[in-house]
Amino acid sequence: MSITLISPLSVGFSSSAGQERKPKFANPSAKPRRLFSSKPFSSLIRASTESSASLDAGLTTELDAVACYSEIVPDTVVFDDFEKFPPTAATVSSSLLLGICSLPDTKFKSAVDTALADPECYGLEDKDAQMSCFFNKALVNVGADLAHFVPGRVSTEVDARLAYDTRGIVRKVHNLLNLYNRIEIPLERLLFKIPATWQGIEASKFLEAEGIQTHLTFVYSFCQAAAAAQAGASVIQIFVGRLRDWARNHSGDSEIEAALRRAEDPGTALVTKAYNYIHKYGHKSKLMAAAIRNKQDVYSILGVDYIVTPLKILQSLKESVTPPDEKYSFIRRLSPQSAAAYNFTKEEVVTWDQYSLASAMGPAAVELLTAGMEGYIDQTKRVEELFSKIWPPPNV
Repeated sequence: MSITLISPLSVGFSSSAGQERKPKFANPSAKPRRLFSSKPFSSLIRASTESSASLDAGLTTELDAVACYSEIVPDTVVFDDFEKFPPTAATVSSSLLLGICSLPDTKFKSAVDTALADPECYGLEDKDAQMSCFFNKALVNVGADLAHFVPGRVSTEVDARLAYDTRGIVRKVHNLLNLYNRIEIPLERLLFKIPATWQGIEASKFLEAEGIQTHLTFVYSFCQAAAAAQAGASVIQIFVGRLRDWARNHSGDSEIEAALRRAEDPGTALVTKAYNYIHKYGHKSKLMAAAIRNKQDVYSILGVDYIVTPLKILQSLKESVTPPDEKYSFIRRLSPQSAAAYNFTKEEVVTWDQYSLASAMGPAAVELLTAGMEGYIDQTKRVEELFSKIWPPPNV
C-alpha cells in the first residue's frame, strides 16, 4: 500500500446535527503515545530528537546514528519477518484485509470471518449498508487484534470514497470509534488515516477538537501541509520519492521547479519547509516522511519526526559500520532552532481556506493526491467484491 476541493465544516455540522451524536470514549484528553506506523504492520525504533543529542562511543552503525535524530519506521507488512525489527505499532487498511483473505492460515483470518458472520450486519436488508457494515467490522476486528499485539497506536484507514465529504468522513470515524469502544480499545490507542483533501483537512479539524487523533496522508504540497497543521492533525505524511518521480517525468509545477532551481530535491525540500512551518508557528502536528528511495533521502531529512524506511535500506543502515572518525558526519538537518530562522512569505502564512488551498495546489499535488485516493478506492472495492463472494464464511 502505501501504506489515496468543496464543503467546509462551518455549514452547521456538529455532534448534534442530523442523526449524528458524538460518541463517548474513555480518556479523551489522554496524551497519545508517539509510536506510529504508516504501514499495515510497522515497528518503531525509539530515538531522541533533542538538538543537543550527541553520538557516544558505543554507536557503531549508520542505523544507530540516524536513530539519534528521527524515529525510524520500518516499511513492512503484517506477513514479513519481524525478528530483527519487532512491531510496536500498526495500520489496518483495505490492502491489509486483502492480504489476510489471501492467506487463510494467518492469525487475523478469524477476525475477518467473525465480521462476516456478525448478526448486526446480517440483519440489514440494504446490500450496500450490509457490505459497509461487514467492512467496518472487519477493519475494527483486525485493528483490535493488532492493538492487543503491539504496544503502540493502531491507525485505521478511512474510506477514500468519502474524501470529498467532510460530514461523511466524520460519520465514518464516529462509526468506527463506536465499534472500537464496544470492544474496549482505548481512544488513545487509535489514529485515523484520512486523505488530505480540503474536506479531509476540515474533518481532521473537527475530529481533533473532539480528542480523536487523525493522520492526514497524500500530502504533496506546502499548502496541504500548512492547512493540515492549522487543523491540528496529529500526523502529516509527505511522500518524498513520489514527488521526485513526478518531477522526472513532468513539468509546470511552480513549487517543484522552485526547488529544482535551488538544486534541491522536491520531496526533501517539501519535508524541510513543512517541518519548519510546524515548528516555527507552534503547531502540534508530527511530520512523517515516506516513499524513501535511498539512504541519502534519510540523511537529508534527519530530525523529522518519523521516517518510513524500506527494509532493504534499513538493513543496509544496520549493516554499515560508522568509524569513530565519521560518526559526526550524520548531521541533524531539521530542528526547532533551524525552523525559527526559516523565512516564510506573507502568502505562505495565511489562514488557509478551501479557495486558497485549491489555488495553491500545483499539478503534482493534484495528480498524486488523486492517484493515491484512486488506489485506496480500488483496494476497497476489491475487498467488497471478495467479501460478497465468500459471505457467509465457512465454519463460523
